[in-house]
Amino acid sequence: MTAMWSRRAFLSAAGGGAWALGVPAGAQPAEEVHDEAMRAVWCVLYLGGGFSAGAEPFRSRLLELGEQADAWRATMAPAPGSLWPELGFTTDPELMMQSYYRLRTMAEAYVRPGTGRTGDAALLSALLTGLDHLHARVYHAGQARYGNWYCWQIGAPQALLDLCVLLYADLGPARLTAFRAAVDHFVPDSAVASYSGTSTGANRVDLCRVLALSGVLGADSAKIGLARDALAPVFPYVSTGDGLYRDGSFVQHTWVPYTGTYGAVLLGGLGMLFALLRGTPWQVTDPGAEIVLNAVERAWAPFLFNGLIMDSVSGRAISRGLTAGDPRQVQQDDHTRGHAVLAGILVLAEGASEARRARWRALVKGWALRDRYSPVLDDRTLGLSALARLAEVVADASVAPLPEPVGHRLFASMDRATHRRPGWAASLSMASRRIAHYETGNGENLHGWHTGSGMLAWWGSTYGNGQYTDGFWPTVHPYRLPGITVARKALSDGAGGDWGASRPEATWVGGTTDGEFASVGQHLRGLGSTLTALKAWFFLADTIVCLGAGIRATDGVPVETIIDNRNLGAAGTHALTVGGRVQPTGLGWSATFSSPGWAHLAGFGGYVMSGPGGFKALREARTGRWSDINRGGSTTPLTRRHLTLWYDHGVDPTAAGYVHQILPGASAAGTAARAADPDHIRVLANTETAQGISCAALGFTGVNFWQAGSAGALSASAPCSVTVRERTDDTATICVADPRRAPASLTLVWNRPVASVLSRPSSVLTATTGARLRLGFGDLTGAEGAGQEVVVRLG
Repeated sequence: MTAMWSRRAFLSAAGGGAWALGVPAGAQPAEEVHDEAMRAVWCVLYLGGGFSAGAEPFRSRLLELGEQADAWRATMAPAPGSLWPELGFTTDPELMMQSYYRLRTMAEAYVRPGTGRTGDAALLSALLTGLDHLHARVYHAGQARYGNWYCWQIGAPQALLDLCVLLYADLGPARLTAFRAAVDHFVPDSAVASYSGTSTGANRVDLCRVLALSGVLGADSAKIGLARDALAPVFPYVSTGDGLYRDGSFVQHTWVPYTGTYGAVLLGGLGMLFALLRGTPWQVTDPGAEIVLNAVERAWAPFLFNGLIMDSVSGRAISRGLTAGDPRQVQQDDHTRGHAVLAGILVLAEGASEARRARWRALVKGWALRDRYSPVLDDRTLGLSALARLAEVVADASVAPLPEPVGHRLFASMDRATHRRPGWAASLSMASRRIAHYETGNGENLHGWHTGSGMLAWWGSTYGNGQYTDGFWPTVHPYRLPGITVARKALSDGAGGDWGASRPEATWVGGTTDGEFASVGQHLRGLGSTLTALKAWFFLADTIVCLGAGIRATDGVPVETIIDNRNLGAAGTHALTVGGRVQPTGLGWSATFSSPGWAHLAGFGGYVMSGPGGFKALREARTGRWSDINRGGSTTPLTRRHLTLWYDHGVDPTAAGYVHQILPGASAAGTAARAADPDHIRVLANTETAQGISCAALGFTGVNFWQAGSAGALSASAPCSVTVRERTDDTATICVADPRRAPASLTLVWNRPVASVLSRPSSVLTATTGARLRLGFGDLTGAEGAGQEVVVRLG
């Protein structure tokens, strides 16, 4: 197959629309004229290629595009403070930005074949009128910025420059010069002079896109070179703030895990810039770019499951859902965000090695084919170019889809973990001094307060894939998110402050993993409350073991731990069985059950409660609106049924705790059998000193030491996390980490005969074997919370 992004392939894909690029018939080959060739490359990057305008789903989408362009042309009414009456921009630059977005959509209808408006003179006239009006009234050299910086430096200039490429032959030199001058005014070269403030991470990539395209349109080689060189700070690993970390974390806005949204922008933006510059004098040759290529499987793949990207790394975007006034009622959600990441991977693949390209296409095809809940080719949020890329790889018979990756990944630098097993996957969200409880800003994610309080989300390979998609966020009780421990103290919209300001004074957050199983812990400090708690999770083959200890608060309100909160959809009646008895399915039903005990929810899995006290259950219908959690959201009421299991620790508990297992996909019989086998999972400790378990069948022992102490066969001289795996070949792996990253030494003792140490990291200063293993660790701060692995031969 011809390489998708070869220069001639780009021009061929542009096909009958080449006239719109200003490339006269019979002109010299585009490879010899960089500005013409690069405009052609960008046009096809933006518009996509290789699909038939008469084939579905493209035929319908193209006709709708034409109808939308017609509607906006008909309602355009230039006035001193607006281009459309509803988009007055005198005080809100976002409405100016939205005006450019509308014009860009209209330009697509003008240049794309199959819209019914291709080459339409009236549409072109409206486009020129609109561009001239916005330039004269608001977006021009000399205009002072107001409001959100993003609108002036990224949103509006990107749309304007795309318009300049699409309408190049029709704009003429005077307009092109004036429009470029406006862009250069708001995005001067100095915007990338320092890697700081709003010029980092995904934002830096967006700014480089603006500079590069401005340079292409002005045949300004220095500006194109600056755009390429300004990418360099994006590539290296970071240890604080925005960017990619060695463990695969991606952070934006300094404190917020953002692999799913800003990370997707970075991924797609770099892919487009790599493709634009490839084969030109400005090709990206920085060896640091290899870090981004490695990140596809280190940073993005662990959060992709059946086509969705986990909400734990999408920040305030989880509240976007349906937008107010959107006549199409097209929802943004974990699946649509995932599809955008898949399309971004395909763009980046075209600048990668053949081996990587082939593997990534196989991964993307697998994710796309498995997304039966929200089929990729039905995604109305995808642009036609992204849709075309995904349709092409799905249809490519030479690409064999790869299965979901299996394993555990701990992202210590952004307080996240993912656990992936054959048949299911889970995601854990925590918060610390390094990472915010949640992010709010621009009126978004107003009730996300407790998403970092140990929220545990999970999906099955064939069930629950719409769990957090189908109206979950506007209807779920915000104090009863699955997995969290919370004080029921009322919080105001956006409590804690914008842009990740709400960071708890907690340092012991993280854990250890051998790549398959894991021990993870969180010293929880509540947002806006006095709540403190010690929470631990042990991720195993068919279960997640959840422990809580030292739960206390003095706010005069109830404190709860949510075992789970399942979204049953608009009409779900999934049967709940507790201790072998099927419970009522009527809405409003609730009950309290003694512990130990077990529960099973049909269609999802099982729960084994083995700690002190009882647990409660509630089946209810909850109604909410996207506008409740996002001021720009739809005001249409949504009602969804939820089944909640939780512990009520009472008002102002002093030392509450819990122990339970979650068994995704388990049957009722399997859940009952696990509850009847207390020796399968042994709780070694669940105190304010340590929390730990063992599972002999898996050779697993995991302990989180909150302070010096002992649990089972392990003892530690200082706080740490330990995961031990004994293998059938008489070896064992001991993983040790200090999640606090405190500059101190550590002595770990394992009371198990050990014959020899086979391998150890440099952080191990002493190792004594024999009747027991004694390891002396030096300063672990350089590991940035990552586990240090010691391999031994058992005695």
